[in-house]
Amino acid sequence: MADADGITALGAVHLSAAIRGRAVSCLEVMQAYLDRIGRLNPTYNAIVALRNEDDLLREAARADAMLARGEPVGPLHGFPLAVKDLDPVRGLPFTQGSPIFANRIAEADSIMVARLRAAGAIFTGKTNIPEFGLGSQSFNPVYGVTACAYDPARTGGGSSGGAAVAVALRLQPVADGTDNGGSLRNPPAFANVYGLRTCWGRIPSEGKDVFSSGLTVSGAIGRSPSDIGLMLSVQAGYDPRCPNAIRQDPGGFAGPLARDFRGVRIAWLGDFGGAIPFEPGVLETCRAAAATFAEIGCLVEEAVPDYDIEQVWQDWLVLRAFTVAGNLRPLLADPAHRDLLKQEAVWEAERGLALTADQLNAALEGRTRWYETVRRFMDLYDFLLMPTAQVFPFDKTVRWPAEVGGRTMDTYHRWMQIAVPATMAGLPALAIPAGFGPGGLPTGLQIVGRNHGELACLQLGAAYDAATGWVQRQPPPVQ
Repeated sequence: MADADGITALGAVHLSAAIRGRAVSCLEVMQAYLDRIGRLNPTYNAIVALRNEDDLLREAARADAMLARGEPVGPLHGFPLAVKDLDPVRGLPFTQGSPIFANRIAEADSIMVARLRAAGAIFTGKTNIPEFGLGSQSFNPVYGVTACAYDPARTGGGSSGGAAVAVALRLQPVADGTDNGGSLRNPPAFANVYGLRTCWGRIPSEGKDVFSSGLTVSGAIGRSPSDIGLMLSVQAGYDPRCPNAIRQDPGGFAGPLARDFRGVRIAWLGDFGGAIPFEPGVLETCRAAAATFAEIGCLVEEAVPDYDIEQVWQDWLVLRAFTVAGNLRPLLADPAHRDLLKQEAVWEAERGLALTADQLNAALEGRTRWYETVRRFMDLYDFLLMPTAQVFPFDKTVRWPAEVGGRTMDTYHRWMQIAVPATMAGLPALAIPAGFGPGGLPTGLQIVGRNHGELACLQLGAAYDAATGWVQRQPPPVQ
């Protein structure tokens, strides 16, 4: 199989089997992806800090030599992968999208990156993000803006924007990402691919505080739930440096996802009874896609938990600001660095620094009340279903939407409010394609499962994928 387009058309599961079965060489795979990156990436700017081509081809040749010698190899052996620029990769730039760190080179891999490397991944560069991952629009002063795979005049979303666009354009077979306010859900919606926000502790990661459950988790983006399952089988698993990491063997994520969903109950939350605004066409497109679950045997009902969803948002704002302040406080204290931070980062960090202990405790208690409400609600329903984004991909020169559905957005992330309920409940959420709106731009749904229910989300996503095939509708450059 020497055809380059044939190689890059393979999903991660099939590519892994082809490489390990020696139906295709790692060198052929690397060359096919590098050719595609060279052709498309200048327009979309998904992968940044791209490594030297000769070095990458030499690494691919060494990967082939390992196979020739019969050495054991991992499931990602020979995979060209760029890593989201919020995670350090030894020897590669680690800017976090900030001019403050424009020249920083990572000295060591993160826990997750070390696992990807051990599984055989060959790192091609980094995927683009907004500065410090703040916001769902991937632009920064170091690398510029990432464009939507379906319209390069529009945004690819964020903060895992480069990752989703790279997967959608077949610049790499699968990608890692992180999610707080929808960063593994909004970009896949804008790219017509899949993305999984995991439960806290599923994928261990370093932090200043490894004991408190944070809002941000790692996950994966792929062209199918099976591809995400393969990636998750590498990313997940206990690590003693993270005492609350989940101990469950992650190998099951890479197994078959077939399951009978007849009689499974799903609650369609929609816009939470009109509480969350949407751009015209988004809710209608998502509602039509939700009908697919009835076609595969699920019982879909319109229902909303009895809780003030605005209070969930306000509690998230407090916890989010607290986290941002903790991360950026050293930079704010230095006037030279403060002047290099984007205005949204300064605004949120200052809000965090002004919080009182009472405000923080109230938000933490509110998060617990919301989780308990959702937990009891899910005694009646196996899954929750709601849109992934409130708008279609917008002009990439716009920092963030100022108005949605006739309502003014009072923060730079209010237009992603629909992602916050799952975040605040700490539940897994699988972003799935929902098709295309009246203007031909993609949007998505999110399947929210019970605590530690990532596998169930992937299984339901696989049944939906088989029934719809949305990912086969490729972006214009590759039709």
